[in-house]
Amino acid sequence: MPFHHGIAKPETAEQLMRSRFSAFELLLEEYLMDSWDKVTRPGHIDFTPGLHWTKLVINGRKQGRKKDQQGWVTFVAYYQLGSEQGHLHEKSFFTRNEQGEWQYVDGEIKN
Repeated sequence: MPFHHGIAKPETAEQLMRSRFSAFELLLEEYLMDSWDKVTRPGHIDFTPGLHWTKLVINGRKQGRKKDQQGWVTFVAYYQLGSEQGHLHEKSFFTRNEQGEWQYVDGEIKN
């Protein structure tokens, strides 16, 4: 929540990934848009009614540390929609903006 309220900024790409996962569950569109690279940011986010993100598992990371300028985080995000359960497996790319803050750029869906 400190990231969501602007009290602190993520120091690593993984911290940003985790905060964005929570922001999707909490429907924090402003935070998600602010933490999305301006080149790839959509005009708005269409949240799926009734979709709940239930669990995040980080499978790997490459760079994305405090001293890095870019990084990748591979994860599986689990969800529930009514009685249906599923997951999203993605490798996300992050970079720092002009102010040195981590930003989500895009992701590659894994099978």
